[in-house]
Amino acid sequence: MASWLGGLGSGLGQSLGQVGDSLSSLTGQISSFTKDILLEGAEEVGDAATELHVSNSRLREIESINAAQKFENDRLKKVCSDLEEKHEAAELQIKQLSIEYRNQLQQKEVEISHLKARQNALQEQLQKVQTAAQTAQLGAGVLPAATASASYVPEVRHSSGFEGDDMDFGDIIWSQQEINRLSNEVSRLESEVDHWKQIAVSSKVQGTNDAEQSEICKLQNVVKELKQNLSQEIDEHQHELSVLQDAHRQKLVEISRRHREELREYEERIEELENRLQQDGVSTDAMDDSKITEQEKKAQSLDGGQVGELQVVKDLEDEIRKLNHKLSSAKAENKNLLKEQEFVKLEKIQIAQGYEKLKSDFNELQRSVAEQDAVLKEQKQLQSTSLPQDVVGLQQALLEAENEIARLSSLNQGLEKELTSAQHKHENILSSNTEDQNSEINQLRQDLERKKHELDESVAERETLIAELEELDKQNQEATQHMITLKEQLLKQHMETDSVIKQLKLDIDCERKKVSELETEKMKTIKELDSQKEKLSHCSHALNDLHITKQQLQDNIKDLQEQLRKAQDCNSHSKKEIGELQERLKEREEELSVSLSKLTEKSNEDSKYTCQDLILKEREEEIAKLQNNVSENKEINEDLQKSLSNLRTENGKLVAAIEELKQELSDAISEKKKVYLEKDTVVEALKMEKRQLESELSETEKRLLEQAHNYKQTIEELSNARSMDTTALQLEHQRLVKLHQEKDSKIAELKRTIEQMEIDHQETKDMLTTSLGGQKQLTDLIKEKEVFIEKYKNQALQVKQELEEYMKVSKKQDVLKQNLEEKDRSLAVMKEENNHLKEEIERLKDQQSRSTPVVEPKTLDIIIELESEVTQLKVIKNNLEEEIKVHKKTIEDQNQATMKLQQSLQEQQKEIDESKFQCEQMNVTHERLFLEKDEEIKNLQKTIEQIKTQLHKERQIIQTDSSDLFRETKVQTLNGENGNEKHDLSKAEIERLVKGIKEREMEIKLLNEKNVSLSQQIDQLSKDEVGKLTRIIQEKDLEIQALNARVSSASYRQDVLSLQQQLQAYVLEREQVLAVLSEKTRENSQLKTEYRNIMDMVAAKEAALVRLQEENRRLSNRSENSSQDMSRETIQNLSRIIREKDIEIDALSQKCQTLLTVLQTSSTGADNGAGGVNSNQFEELLQERDKLKQQVKKMEEWKQQVITTVQNMQHESAHLQEELHKLQAQISVESDSTSRLQVDYNGLIQSYEQNEKKLKSFSQELAQVQHSIGQLYNTKDLLLSKLDLVTPSVATASTVSQLSGVQHSPPEALSEECQLLQNELEQLKKKLQEKDSTIRTLQENNQRLSDSVATASEIERKSQEGTESEMRQIKEKHDVLQKSLREKDILIKSKSDQLLSVSENLSNKENENEVLKQAVTNLKERNLILEMDIQKLKEENEKIVARCREKETEFRALQETNMQFSMMLKEKEFESHSMKEKALAFEKLLKDKEQGKTGELNQLLNEVKSMQEKAVTFQQERDQVMVALKQKQMESSALQSEVQHLHEKEQRLNQELERLRNHLLEMEDSYTREALAAEDREVKLRKKVLILEEKLASSSTAVENASHQASLQVESLQEQLNLVSKQRDDTMLQLTISQDQVKQYALSLANLQMVLEQFQQEEKAMYSAELERHQKQSAEWKKKAENLEEKVASLQVSLEEANAALDAASRLTEQLDIKEEQIEELKKEGEIRREMLEDVQNKLMNLMNSTEGKVDKLLMRNLFIGHFHTPKNKRLEVLRLMGSILGLKKEELDQLLSEEQRGVTRWVTGWLGGGAGSKSVPTTPLRPTHQNIFNSSFSELFVKFLETESCPSLPPPKLSVHHMKPLGAAGTGKTSSTPPNSQMQDSPVAGMGRRPDANPFLAPRSAAVPLITPASNSGHLLMKPISDALPTFTPLPVSPDASAGAVLKDLLKQ
Repeated sequence: MASWLGGLGSGLGQSLGQVGDSLSSLTGQISSFTKDILLEGAEEVGDAATELHVSNSRLREIESINAAQKFENDRLKKVCSDLEEKHEAAELQIKQLSIEYRNQLQQKEVEISHLKARQNALQEQLQKVQTAAQTAQLGAGVLPAATASASYVPEVRHSSGFEGDDMDFGDIIWSQQEINRLSNEVSRLESEVDHWKQIAVSSKVQGTNDAEQSEICKLQNVVKELKQNLSQEIDEHQHELSVLQDAHRQKLVEISRRHREELREYEERIEELENRLQQDGVSTDAMDDSKITEQEKKAQSLDGGQVGELQVVKDLEDEIRKLNHKLSSAKAENKNLLKEQEFVKLEKIQIAQGYEKLKSDFNELQRSVAEQDAVLKEQKQLQSTSLPQDVVGLQQALLEAENEIARLSSLNQGLEKELTSAQHKHENILSSNTEDQNSEINQLRQDLERKKHELDESVAERETLIAELEELDKQNQEATQHMITLKEQLLKQHMETDSVIKQLKLDIDCERKKVSELETEKMKTIKELDSQKEKLSHCSHALNDLHITKQQLQDNIKDLQEQLRKAQDCNSHSKKEIGELQERLKEREEELSVSLSKLTEKSNEDSKYTCQDLILKEREEEIAKLQNNVSENKEINEDLQKSLSNLRTENGKLVAAIEELKQELSDAISEKKKVYLEKDTVVEALKMEKRQLESELSETEKRLLEQAHNYKQTIEELSNARSMDTTALQLEHQRLVKLHQEKDSKIAELKRTIEQMEIDHQETKDMLTTSLGGQKQLTDLIKEKEVFIEKYKNQALQVKQELEEYMKVSKKQDVLKQNLEEKDRSLAVMKEENNHLKEEIERLKDQQSRSTPVVEPKTLDIIIELESEVTQLKVIKNNLEEEIKVHKKTIEDQNQATMKLQQSLQEQQKEIDESKFQCEQMNVTHERLFLEKDEEIKNLQKTIEQIKTQLHKERQIIQTDSSDLFRETKVQTLNGENGNEKHDLSKAEIERLVKGIKEREMEIKLLNEKNVSLSQQIDQLSKDEVGKLTRIIQEKDLEIQALNARVSSASYRQDVLSLQQQLQAYVLEREQVLAVLSEKTRENSQLKTEYRNIMDMVAAKEAALVRLQEENRRLSNRSENSSQDMSRETIQNLSRIIREKDIEIDALSQKCQTLLTVLQTSSTGADNGAGGVNSNQFEELLQERDKLKQQVKKMEEWKQQVITTVQNMQHESAHLQEELHKLQAQISVESDSTSRLQVDYNGLIQSYEQNEKKLKSFSQELAQVQHSIGQLYNTKDLLLSKLDLVTPSVATASTVSQLSGVQHSPPEALSEECQLLQNELEQLKKKLQEKDSTIRTLQENNQRLSDSVATASEIERKSQEGTESEMRQIKEKHDVLQKSLREKDILIKSKSDQLLSVSENLSNKENENEVLKQAVTNLKERNLILEMDIQKLKEENEKIVARCREKETEFRALQETNMQFSMMLKEKEFESHSMKEKALAFEKLLKDKEQGKTGELNQLLNEVKSMQEKAVTFQQERDQVMVALKQKQMESSALQSEVQHLHEKEQRLNQELERLRNHLLEMEDSYTREALAAEDREVKLRKKVLILEEKLASSSTAVENASHQASLQVESLQEQLNLVSKQRDDTMLQLTISQDQVKQYALSLANLQMVLEQFQQEEKAMYSAELERHQKQSAEWKKKAENLEEKVASLQVSLEEANAALDAASRLTEQLDIKEEQIEELKKEGEIRREMLEDVQNKLMNLMNSTEGKVDKLLMRNLFIGHFHTPKNKRLEVLRLMGSILGLKKEELDQLLSEEQRGVTRWVTGWLGGGAGSKSVPTTPLRPTHQNIFNSSFSELFVKFLETESCPSLPPPKLSVHHMKPLGAAGTGKTSSTPPNSQMQDSPVAGMGRRPDANPFLAPRSAAVPLITPASNSGHLLMKPISDALPTFTPLPVSPDASAGAVLKDLLKQ
């Protein structure tokens, strides 16, 4: 492209440079020429003569040059014209190319529209996604605002109408608008996508995982579809780009080729012009100097003009230079444009590369999406909102990419259009420049001005192009920026998804780490527990040696524990046995039924809960044991510390003094006495506890034995119950078999009744009542299910309460967590105190090391021991208080749990009681329903019998009324209608009932499953609670028995009796309604019989009417007046019949209205009766009242059904009426066919009459021929006689010649003939000879004719005989056909009666159908309402279930937190164990150091041993002061650590001795006080422990009682379960029986339908057979009628021929007898004929004269109209023209014109008057057949007249129906298209009525065939011309003899 444009620019530059060079050379030559002339002027010439000569020669040369230049200019003009033609051709080609490009653009626009349609489809998909989001949002309760995307439909702009070549700028603007619109669309869609993202996020947060998965699948499918669409669109766009590039290349090649050719042509032209200019310059330079000198003077004279010309030339040169500059600038601009075009191409390539990058990015995104799908499938539960957002983002990106592709394609198209427009403009500029340069020099200024304008335009266009290019650059930049932003958005989305995935992976890793840490913590805690157990065992072994009494107590405790373990083993064995028994029970229950298995599942779930409770209890016990062990370990530690402290004190006492020890011992003895007393009390309390524990163990053993006995009993009872169940099942099976047999017998009876009811009419009602009864049962069941649903709602509320209780438990667990945290804090405090103590011990050791004396450390040790004991006692006290609080809380929690368990047991008992009560109610309702069904069956049987009686009566009535022919058909129709009703109603309603039953069965199954699950939960209750449950159940049974006793009381019976009475009253009302209905049906049957009688009367009247019409037709042939009277009578009769029918219709409608009112009053009465029930009587028994109300509703619905049945009957009657109308239409069609046959018959008769007339005319012609033969004989005789006598022979010869020439030419005058006869006798002789020869030939012809006549007469005789016999046969057949027609009329009447009865039945049945349909719709509405309620309840249940799930998740979270806290506790315990281990290590170190000091401390050890023995005794005595001993043990351990550092810290101890002595007294006082307070606290704690033990004993007794009651309740529940299973089996059997009954009903219905279909088929077959038979008979009748008509015609022809032959024979005989008379008469006739011929000739001459002078009517009309149209000045000329046409003379015209208005008005009035006033125009008499005479011209009329006269005149035939003009054709103004026969017809009245006795042989021509009939006004109506003013009717076939009355009759018939 760029190379081509460069070549173009270079070629242009070269050509323009050459042009400029040539122009510059031309101007240079002109300037040299002027210089030469000026130089020549300087030289003067002497001679004047030579100067003249030179100047003349110079002028001649200049003139020759001028002529040559003119010639050259002409040639250049021709070349320019040729170039212009070529330019036009090129423009035409360019236009064709532009048209092709426009077509391509249209195709592209179509493709764009397709792409936009695809975009719309994508938008619809987006809308589908939005609707899915909306549905999710609606589920969450959010209603988003409707977006504009749904309603938005992008406008498709079809720029198909191109207006010239300047369309490119408009296209660019349009493309810019499209780009803006698409960008707006993109922004709008982005906002919409953001909106839907938010909605999707909100909906996904609230939605479920299943919906999200389904939505994700849908979105993935949408993404796949979008990918496919994108790939397809990319391929299509690439294909389009390739096509456009190819087309663009071809166009560029063509344009470059054309441009090169044009450049070559222009270069050739320029070269030619330069050559010519050079030749001109050479010729001027080659002139002689003499000539130059001669011309100098001339040049001087011409200087003035030449200077002006030079200035002009200079101006032109300046302008040319300016143009060159402009052209150079234009070239530069072209180069710039080419560069810009190259840049645009590069941008195109970049855009394509960006598009490919986008494609690759998109593919990478697809791969990443696939990977993310794989990752997100694993993480759907963790993150549910990220995927749909990503998918929506990808969809948005796809939509944006598609929009950008469309936009880029539009940009490419716009760029191509701009390039083409720029090329066109450059070509136009170049062509204009070249043309301007090639044009003449004289027109250069104009061209320059034009060029200026064009340059301005090109500059403006260049500016616009630059602006457009800038806009395109901006658009390109915007597009690239948009692409970059899109890429960034996609990358951001990609990064976001990656970050989300990374976060999810990190979360998963963190959770896995947490899980692993938890597992490691678990392992650690287990290890810690093991280590603690081992340490505890070590400590227990070490302490057993020190504490003998404790060992004894522990032995006792162990014995008790062993006993407990034994009891637990016994319990476990019993549990195992119970488990085995449960397995056996489960097997038996599985054998029993599915429902019991489901109940056991629920009981298992409950037992799981109880097992969980037991496990919790066991765990609590284990925790208590661990706590006891911990306390024991603490006690052991305290003992060790006490022993250490005792050792220290004894060391100090040994070192210090024995006196102080004595004092301390005395004090201790005094204190220990008190302690001894307290310990004695403690020992006694422990003994009492031991006894209590032993008694409790014995009691528990007894209870276990009792439970074992109870379990054995329950097992035995269950086995017995199983055996009993099997026996009971067998008995029930036998009973059910009997019931089945009884039901089979009943079913057989019902089948019989159904077979009887197939004939009956109201069986459909009974079927519907049964079906509605079933529906009512279903409604009752639905109500019961609603009660169940309410109970389940209550259960759901209970579940909510339990959840709340669980929440309370979780709160308590939080409290426990807080306590644990407090304990942890206390541990930390203890550790800190330990550290402080260690530091103090180190200080003390330092002081001891410093202290030299022995007495001071002893006192210090005592003080330290006392202080440490005090602190330890405080800590122990606090710990004990906290433990007591914890134990109190645990006891309270356990109490609350026991209370909750008791409440749950009570609730379960209530549920069991409710289920029992519901089962009892179900059984009662089923029994009642069966009783009601039995009663309904009885009632139905009664109604069937009533219906049978009614039907028998109706049949008798119908048999009396209807004819014997159609009894069977009526019965079949009735049965068929009944069957139809049964089929249509029962089938649809039974299907609906079956659907409803299936739905209810599904609900019942769901409820059964729920019941089974509940029963399983109940079975899974622990066996400890079974006793309590059995007790509670026994109590409930007692209450139920009391309630039953109440129910069997008198008030209940009274209520039941009152309700039964109401039921009976409703039954009586129903019977009354039935009686009313039966009466109404009887009335209907009577009305039907009356209607049939009336219809018979009507049919008889119609038959009479038909007969009267036939008689009227006969009479109409005779007289018209009588026919008019008859038509009036027929009209009156028809009006009477119509009135009677109207009256009957009114009466029937009134009766129907009364029926409806009666039914409505009866229904309203029933409604009013139903409402009057007192509600106060049924407070105690609401459910029975509801059931009775339902029965009342059933009765009311039954009433509505009766009403609907009546309405359905009415609708069916309407359908029957429609069928009646159809049959009537068929009958009318048949009557039309019969009328057509009659018309055809009449036409045949008329044709027969015409044939008769033709025969008559032929016979007349025969007679004429014979007459002419006779005349010829006479002439022969005359001639023979005249040959003898000359004078008379002349006359005879003249007569003969005249007679012979009658037909050819008229005769001449007699006088002339006489003269000729005398002169030409010789010629006559010759003529006589010739005549003789002609006579001979005529005689031969005559003989032939006579032979033919004889043969014809014989043939006619034979045909007459045949025709007579055929006529007889035809008459017989005609009689037979008339009889069959009468029979058919009777059949049609009976059929019409049947149709009427059927229509009535149909109307009644349609009314009934409508009633039933209304009932069905009501039931449907009720079903819909119930279904809506069920759906609401289901939704509520689902919400409750969701809440339960949330609560469960919360509970699990709390459990996890509990587990974490327990792990923390274990860690803390582990830390405490590690501290203990360290303490042991310190002790070992101390022992080692003490062993090193054996030399110094042997004495001390001996004393220590003695003191240890004393300490053991003291410990035995001081068991009560356990807490203080523990503190002292802690101090002793601290002192042991100090002893290790004694040697090191003697100096420090010596320094601190003084201070300790000062503080000793204060510390002793504080110690004594704290000891007293500790003793008081111990007393209080012991009291609290006793209270707690009492509470434990009471709670244990309560638990035992509860377990016993639960066991009792379980036993009672098992019994109830057995009862429920039995009842369930009974109900299942009843259900199966009812289903069998339904199936049987369906089978019976199917049979009825089959019978009905057979009846319908038979009826159809009957109807079709009868119709075919009728059609065949009608066809046979038609054929017979045609045959008869043909035979009649032939007979009539033969008769007429025979008559004619007979007449001819008689006439011949008469003629032979009276030949002489005939000769005379013939002479007279000859004279008469001559006269007639003369008259005819005269008339013809007159006619010729009159017609020659006459003017065409159309011409005169036009002249007349023209006269009035012409202006008044020229009207005289028009009148003169009219006069000249009319043949008036100039003088007469002048006279008339001088008279002016008077003459004209006379003439015009005389002409227009058309009457007797105008004598100038003779009126031709009109024939009656010429009806369109006024619309034809005179010439046409004259031609017709000649035709009529030239044709042989026949006697006028009668008018036929076929050639009559129809009435509707009158007044149209067109000529009638009747055959020529109709134009030659005369009136039969005028022709035949006048001369009935005229002999055609004797009468003259004027008498026989009158030429003109007088146009009298008293003619026949049909013969008069029809005026335009008459009203037009539909064309009716009218017989020739018919009159107006007959026409009226035919109209009335139709």
